[in-house]
Amino acid sequence: MVMTRWWRLLSLVVLMTCGWGCGTAQAQAQAQHRNAGPDCHVQGLEGSTVKAALRLLQHKRAHPLVTSDMTVWVPRHWQLAEFLTFSEDSEKYRTAMRCLLRGNEAPAARTEWHADPDVMATTTQVKVHYVAYDWITSEKPRKVGPWEIAPAGNKWNITLRPPALQGSRWSEITADLGGLNFNDFSGHAWSSTEKSVTWRNQPPDRIQVQVDLSWQRSLAVFLNQPSLATVGVAAWWVSASVLLALAALRVRRPRTAPADGTAGHSPPGGQPSNAEGAEGSLPRTLLQWALLSGAVALTLLLLVKRFSPRSQALLCIPAGLALLLVARPWNHGGTPTAPGAAPQEPARPEDVQPRKARTVVSTGCAVAGVGLLVIVAHELFGLPENLQPTTATVVGRAGLVLLGLSITWLWLAAMAAWAWRFASEGNLLSKRWAARWDRTPAHCVAVAGGLLVTVAGALLVCAWWGNRQRWMRVNWLVARPDSAAYDKDLNTVLTRLFFTDLNWLFAYSWVLTGIALLALLTSRNRPRRARGRRRPERHSLGPDKPDLLLIVAMFALFVGLRAAAFAGASAVYGVWLPLNILSVYAVLALGHRSSVLSELGDRFCVQRLGTEKHRREMMSRAHQYSNVNHQMYLLDQGRAGATTREQLQEQLRQLRQWLTTACDRGNPPDQISVLDVALAWGPDGHWWYNATRAARLAFWFGTPATALLVYFQMQEPYFRGHIKADPTGIPDFLASLALYQMAWTAAGFTLGALWRLLPGRRSQARAWMLAAAYGIPVLAAAGLVRLTDTDTGQMTLYTLLLLGVLTLTSIWMDMATFREERQYTPSPFALLVSIYQLRGLSVRIAWLLTQLTAVVALYQKLKP
Repeated sequence: MVMTRWWRLLSLVVLMTCGWGCGTAQAQAQAQHRNAGPDCHVQGLEGSTVKAALRLLQHKRAHPLVTSDMTVWVPRHWQLAEFLTFSEDSEKYRTAMRCLLRGNEAPAARTEWHADPDVMATTTQVKVHYVAYDWITSEKPRKVGPWEIAPAGNKWNITLRPPALQGSRWSEITADLGGLNFNDFSGHAWSSTEKSVTWRNQPPDRIQVQVDLSWQRSLAVFLNQPSLATVGVAAWWVSASVLLALAALRVRRPRTAPADGTAGHSPPGGQPSNAEGAEGSLPRTLLQWALLSGAVALTLLLLVKRFSPRSQALLCIPAGLALLLVARPWNHGGTPTAPGAAPQEPARPEDVQPRKARTVVSTGCAVAGVGLLVIVAHELFGLPENLQPTTATVVGRAGLVLLGLSITWLWLAAMAAWAWRFASEGNLLSKRWAARWDRTPAHCVAVAGGLLVTVAGALLVCAWWGNRQRWMRVNWLVARPDSAAYDKDLNTVLTRLFFTDLNWLFAYSWVLTGIALLALLTSRNRPRRARGRRRPERHSLGPDKPDLLLIVAMFALFVGLRAAAFAGASAVYGVWLPLNILSVYAVLALGHRSSVLSELGDRFCVQRLGTEKHRREMMSRAHQYSNVNHQMYLLDQGRAGATTREQLQEQLRQLRQWLTTACDRGNPPDQISVLDVALAWGPDGHWWYNATRAARLAFWFGTPATALLVYFQMQEPYFRGHIKADPTGIPDFLASLALYQMAWTAAGFTLGALWRLLPGRRSQARAWMLAAAYGIPVLAAAGLVRLTDTDTGQMTLYTLLLLGVLTLTSIWMDMATFREERQYTPSPFALLVSIYQLRGLSVRIAWLLTQLTAVVALYQKLKP
């Protein structure tokens, strides 16, 4: 059944590809008789007058921007001048504009971006205003308008080489070099300042300028060299694998008590339960993933790029299949259900797991066989042995698509299998999903495989669309595009498709590391239903040391890496992960003794917070403390009735005595009250529930922050150009949305998990301290950004938004702590007033407004 469905899907892909190839072949046949275009009659342009300007923007930019602004006055006697006034979509307009701007230059010689030319005609001449721009991202020479920029280390050579206007009169030429030092080799400058140089009535072949990069820009170029960038990313993968392995080894030690604060209890007969078995096997699974992910990442980074497409495919197919099979998604930590049996009747693992294994293995091998068939039987598809065809054929293109889809599917399936393995062993899956996977593995594989085919097809479409946009931008002035050249370019994209997608897929596979950490944390801390007698309760101030490492690692992965992405400098990428981890530990070490519960001592936590009964009493006294303060406020306003100040003060003394008698050290600071203790404990009895509650809150509060960050990114032309022209531009955009949401959620989870350990009497202070843990690496990143003279705007905006999300989460955590009083208040605002009192609430509102004002002011400053 599964194989039948797979062949149907593959047949559909082949038919669609053949239809696509036939359409392209027909277009190619129609274009074969066309010429490249008529003679441009360049001699008629000698009477033109030209004014050109070059502007180099490199200050506070990750990639220097070069803009060409050229205005040409074309005489009416030029044979193609009249066509410049035609519609932009007409063939004659494109021919005339190409002859004016490009001459007989090959279209593929330029990759510049451009705005539509402005054309204005008079009785004697036609005025054409053309603006082009491009970013300098490598040392490859760039042509922008009539200019050519040739980066060479610390020096850039800029020359003026117009393809068709060499014989025209250049009335004024200006080069604004952004404050960089330069040497004018022409020797005929009309004027020169520290920032720019101007020539008048000089032929273009005399214009040559050499620009000396500043040491900041030279440092940025050095840190982003391909070799150093590869080493930096490889170092990051190694550090991530070491971190995951260390976390797995730490949690393999036997626990003295479950994390839900209950005493241990073994099932009858002394055999471990299924959940306990899954918890024991999950660290081994994490170790396997740590070794495999690091090895695969290093292979992709250091070795595979040097191979030919055929060698890459021969390596990637077995590697993807091996990743899929090593993941063993048929293993499950829960109790399987037998097909046709009652839900409470367990099935024997020897009956269920082999069926699931056969389904997964047969499907994976079938897809791998399709890819190998294209490689081995390349002649059947009309492909050369190196899989790099020079001409377009329908069957050959179908073979390349099948090869790309099969390899991409294998690696997608491997990533999904590892995610499923982590989730199943970490108790993240619902019982219904696990039971369905046990009962009908063929149906589950067919559904999951169909979804993965859709994703792989979407990646293919994105690559095709990005290539199509780039082709249209490069050939926008070609009246009759050469279909053969387009097909050759498309064949190159399809040949490299699977490797491009694999690089993109594995670049985001570190998310699986985060899922693995969460699964291990969940398996250790999610309370499970006790068997037999009720388990005695114990208090839990926070995660133990292995759990703390898992939480801090998740924070560093999902939240801290944003600073690394904003800072750029791929050469030092491996530094950010350990730096983020150390910063969180440093904040906890410095502020642990200043937290409310730490100042009260362990004896207080045992006597006043050790059981649910004690915690209910604490909440009752916190409610009493809030009422007494409210009555004191009414007394000051003359509205207290018969209540006297002495009575209220006596109640406060009793509450203070209840607080101090349980402390094992000297009296706690006077500013700590029963209300502070309740707020420091949080809304739930165990830190795990505080963490999950804060994660949900941060997710929703972070949604508008994500929208603002993405909107800010979309204002940058480079980001928009990346989405349009890069094969993975659209997937990158969608991934950035998901990663922002994951970052807010992980930050909220960390805040809730460390709620009782972070210093500060007020919840906003705890949010501040966690933001400070993120801020330490941010300061290092800001220093690096300042050294390299790049932009700090997005990093600063992200930091302010993170602080705002954490602040809102902390306030809603306080409301959840006193959620039982919600029924006695008319609105959430009234509940906040009862918790913080009017003065405290005013301070918090003012602080939130200050953060909002800072975000708005920063956005207005950064907006282009």
